[in-house]
Amino acid sequence: MATPTFDSQILLDGLGQGILIFAQNGKLVYDNLASRTMLGTDINMLRSNGWSAATTLFKSAETDPDKQVEASRIQALTTLKPVHFYILRSGERIPCWVSAISAQNGEICTMLSFETPDWDALSELVTKFRLEMKDAIETTAGHIDIIEQLMKNKQIKDMETLAKRIGSFTRLISIHMERVGRFESLMERLEDIRTGKLKTMMRDRKRKIALRTFFEDFEESLDEVDLVDPETDAHDHRSRVKADVPSGVAVLASSTYLTRILHDLLRNAIMYSMKATPIHISVRVVGNNAQIDVKDEGYGIREKENERVFEAFQRARQPQIISEYGYGLNLYLCRHEVEAMNGRMWFTSEENIGTTFSMMLPLWKEETSNP
Repeated sequence: MATPTFDSQILLDGLGQGILIFAQNGKLVYDNLASRTMLGTDINMLRSNGWSAATTLFKSAETDPDKQVEASRIQALTTLKPVHFYILRSGERIPCWVSAISAQNGEICTMLSFETPDWDALSELVTKFRLEMKDAIETTAGHIDIIEQLMKNKQIKDMETLAKRIGSFTRLISIHMERVGRFESLMERLEDIRTGKLKTMMRDRKRKIALRTFFEDFEESLDEVDLVDPETDAHDHRSRVKADVPSGVAVLASSTYLTRILHDLLRNAIMYSMKATPIHISVRVVGNNAQIDVKDEGYGIREKENERVFEAFQRARQPQIISEYGYGLNLYLCRHEVEAMNGRMWFTSEENIGTTFSMMLPLWKEETSNP
């Protein structure tokens, strides 16, 4: 059977990325469906004026002149390597690549590729948060109104009753403020992933982490961390956590991100298991990696929901779980953050038996250098 051949324009139009190819004289010689969809009528300006129009249309998200589109193009043509940068388009920060490519006649052309923005996850998060804040504002205003009416009508005649009313009110504010703080943290983490900042930040923060010492400090710090939602009954969560970490095992990772990921995994284990059941953390060496397991004896995950676990805004639907407060975003973030540390993350689970979340991180070696 003969190998099928394709027209280059058909191949370009089949890509999800926007592609623009400029000849050596700056003329736009190729564009694809994704770029035309994103640019709209601006594609006509590029076809008429070529690369000079691109430098006007694609304003960089950076003020540094060395990170503007023209400087990136010169660097790509000089080094013959793709150069990554960002542009601003309709208020959105869009990742782009500029590359030098050779035409069949030997001419060196410029290819500009850019991702079509996908902020669906962030839009869903903002929508849910707006609804929650609207409810919080209405509830808080209602409590204030009740207290004011009672005081105005002199129905509160003793300080003890007034203190109880105010105590309930301040507790409500505290719950909402803590949720706002957690939401802001999720927003920041999601933005780092969507804009590509996470990989750069992780590259700069990775260090040698001696896991035994790390987990000793981690367990000590659990008394100072609010792992669960403030409306959840308070319990001694630290007493449930048992860590088995051999000595002499060190990984190349970020202690800040590893701590955050473990907090998220423990929060899940606490929320989705009975109060008295233990949570085991274990570490073992597998080849050139260290495997960290967080195992609970909780409700488990239904097999039909396995594919949804690491997706954004997806939560298990068991009756014991659905009532717990959350956005269904933490595991999505954790997996991206583990992968940014050159690791991987997965889970095993059996309904009504328990769940184990595992991550594999590269071992630190004496010859390892942090790029």
